[in-house]
Amino acid sequence: MAKKKFVLRLEEDDYASIEKWAADEFRSVNGQIEWMLSAMLKMHKRVTGNSKPMEDLPQMED
Repeated sequence: MAKKKFVLRLEEDDYASIEKWAADEFRSVNGQIEWMLSAMLKMHKRVTGNSKPMEDLPQMED
């Protein structure tokens, strides 16, 4: 599956939080953002096409 490239603007604090989370899980920031978006799409049943199944979908805290 081809990947679409686009620019994403984030608040510095949000980026820092994602960067730390990515490091904790041995991912790149880009990989972490892809994983986060994929998890949310699957959680809300918005997946289309040939997306890979998500293993161990995390429970989101309120």
